[in-house]
Amino acid sequence: MSRMDEEKVIVLTGGGTSGHVTPNIALKPYLEREGFSICYIGSRNGIEKELILKEGIPYYEISAGKLRRYFDVKNFTDVFRVVTGFLQAYTLLGRLKPCVVFSKGGFVSCPVVWAAWMRRIPVIIHESDITPGLTNKLSMPFAKAVCYTFPETERYIPEGKGIKTGIPIRQCLLEGDRRTGRSICGFRDAKPVLMVIGGSLGSENINNAVRSVLDRLLKDFNVCHICGKGNIKKELNGINGYKQFEYVNEEQPHLFALADLVLSRAGATVLFELLALKKPNLLIPLSRAASRGDQILNAASFEKQGYSKVLTEENLDSGSLIHAIYDLWNNAERYTASMKKGTGDSGVQAVISTIMRYADKR
Repeated sequence: MSRMDEEKVIVLTGGGTSGHVTPNIALKPYLEREGFSICYIGSRNGIEKELILKEGIPYYEISAGKLRRYFDVKNFTDVFRVVTGFLQAYTLLGRLKPCVVFSKGGFVSCPVVWAAWMRRIPVIIHESDITPGLTNKLSMPFAKAVCYTFPETERYIPEGKGIKTGIPIRQCLLEGDRRTGRSICGFRDAKPVLMVIGGSLGSENINNAVRSVLDRLLKDFNVCHICGKGNIKKELNGINGYKQFEYVNEEQPHLFALADLVLSRAGATVLFELLALKKPNLLIPLSRAASRGDQILNAASFEKQGYSKVLTEENLDSGSLIHAIYDLWNNAERYTASMKKGTGDSGVQAVISTIMRYADKR
């Protein structure tokens, strides 16, 4: 009897940032409920490895090379890493025998998607941002379906493949406890809490801007600052009303529950988490100089719908940051009301239904 006869296996893939991983984690309990045995294929050193191993999911490493739109000498060596990753993924899929592969994107996922297509395993891709990234563009021709989040994304997806699902959001994020969050941060008064998120890898520009106005902010707010790996400033430890974290995982639901305002980058995953939580937010999207501009489009969509206030990175300085934070605070009820009218539900069920459809066909 083959493994396929004994159980139905799904391979999840995606990595590079937490936004390519946490939606996969959100699917875990629902996939298990449907009887899937879950395996994960990721890179050797990516953030996905740490996050997935904490979930107790079997993790398989492959070689990963970054896919770039621009000239870089590393493109020549990374080609060999991608080819090696494809061969490793092809071998792994032959051993694991999944009935479906679900890809959340990130450069590690491309070889997995291509290998699955070669083995005639149905692939489902999820695109979070308004415009697909290079990895998903290269993967779409080999996918049976492409789940997407923003209505504007449909035009970029091959006809007949797009399914608007929203982003899977971890249920635990909706179950945080404000009192526990206050205890984690050690805040001793009842000031409103400003939560700062620079993305899973941190943002030097946001970190520096917030710290430059910290004295002013602490007059009216407690500040919970998630600053990214290696970005803790030890000289700021112990300041009353200010708490730094490199990265949070188990603490995150409680810190979100504690937050009255959120200052964040504009990755799609965190945007829809904020929408589900109805948290008034100030977005500072990654500039075009450092990205393909996807966060700018994400932020513009949320600003248009009344969910977010936006400050461009080009206009970020101490004066503009203070003005934007206090304007957000003064109009917080308006932003909350707009979010309550929005469709901020988790996309878990829609994605699970899509997975089941193609797994059953297999």
